[in-house]
Amino acid sequence: MALLTVNFLSQSLCRITTVQVFLPNDLNPEERAGNPYYDRPMKTLYLLHGYSGNYTDWVQGSNICNLAKKYNFAVVCPSADNSFYFDQEMTGGSYRTFIGEELPAYLHKLLGLSTQKEDTFIGGLSMGGFGAVCTALRYPETFSKAVGFSSAFVINELLTNGKRVTSTETNRAFQEHVYGPLDKLKNSEKNPEFLINRLLEKGQSVPALYLACGTEDYLLENNRDFRDFLHKKGIPAVYVESPGIHDWDFWNRALAPAVEWLMEDR
Repeated sequence: MALLTVNFLSQSLCRITTVQVFLPNDLNPEERAGNPYYDRPMKTLYLLHGYSGNYTDWVQGSNICNLAKKYNFAVVCPSADNSFYFDQEMTGGSYRTFIGEELPAYLHKLLGLSTQKEDTFIGGLSMGGFGAVCTALRYPETFSKAVGFSSAFVINELLTNGKRVTSTETNRAFQEHVYGPLDKLKNSEKNPEFLINRLLEKGQSVPALYLACGTEDYLLENNRDFRDFLHKKGIPAVYVESPGIHDWDFWNRALAPAVEWLMEDR
């Protein structure tokens, strides 16, 4: 196995950024024997961190590397600050473009990772779960499947209340900077419902979605609201609830079933 820390100049972010990549590319023959997932090319899973996290979170906090060895996929963990994976108007703030366009193209050139949508998935937790879903909806030609754990689907909460009420982590100045003017938020690419409606209007397919949230998580109702929106639109997403709060204990328990779902087509 190879665990790489890659520093490179991002044109989208206008700075040197760091990405961690895990590659299960040197397993012993005994480890691969009888494993059908090594009868096909390596897949790639982009994993996005949550608010206050960075590119090290998934490798340090979860069992993702062992799962990557089992199912033969690369793990790519970028950093996106506390951006919610939006494209901002400011110079160096194109985080969604970075994840959806620049990074896959760069890693294809650097490491030969596949750029076929059938081989490329995205997931994340909390802010990263929201970012993973929105990025897949914005780039359905890049990502065929997306997974969100305890995703921060707080757009409707902002539109209804004028502020977030499920968390005290951010102040109004942060929210205004990240989400922008509320009168433009509903019909913007920052709103996953808008992105889905646009795909449906164009007759384009929606990436397959898998959502998991703990029943004691403070974001549970936000996830249920988004689940209900998907059902209303006739989108057959997988939605899973199980006991847990907003922490790594829940995310680790939810991770293996989600990865199995991602890799079920081999």
